[in-house]
Amino acid sequence: MDTQQQTEVAQEMKQLLIRVATHRDKQAFNKLFAHFAPKIRAFGVQRLGQQGLALDLLQETMTTVWTKAHLFNAHKGAVSTWIFTIMRNQCFDMLRKVQHNREDAFGDDIWPLFEDSGSGDGLADHSFTRQLKHQLDKLPPLQRQIVQGVYLQELSQQELAEKLNIPIGTVKSRLRLGLEKLRAHLEKHHD
Repeated sequence: MDTQQQTEVAQEMKQLLIRVATHRDKQAFNKLFAHFAPKIRAFGVQRLGQQGLALDLLQETMTTVWTKAHLFNAHKGAVSTWIFTIMRNQCFDMLRKVQHNREDAFGDDIWPLFEDSGSGDGLADHSFTRQLKHQLDKLPPLQRQIVQGVYLQELSQQELAEKLNIPIGTVKSRLRLGLEKLRAHLEKHHD
């Protein structure tokens, strides 16, 4: 596409977005959607690694375009810049949610090591409990405090944050670090 064609497309996109903003023009929105959907989807697949998440990104981005079209300012930039900024922000939000879900689930995959360690006889269970306590004692005090609070005292991360008067993010990061250390040791000595 040459420079003249790019300018014409940019002008057309601007007019379409203005029609969406001022008249809630569904046909104009459909044209915007058809133009930007393949680009947003491709970006989503590349960044999020899953077709389903890429489609969610497309839906979230274009929903935001529809609801916030009145905020577009043609004097500040092109329609494509505005829409791609929305897309990137939505993508960052999705990545944060995915990461948050991974961190919450991280502890779940360490506990089968604890549960499977005993063969049902009390001696193996006792030995493993002793080994676990020994490894907990090796954790840095702040990480140990969080791991024990969440898994032994069965406090939620939010309850622990409030009890210790620290941010929830600090609880999550200490928990993740502590569990990674425990997991590494347990996998090393699990056999």
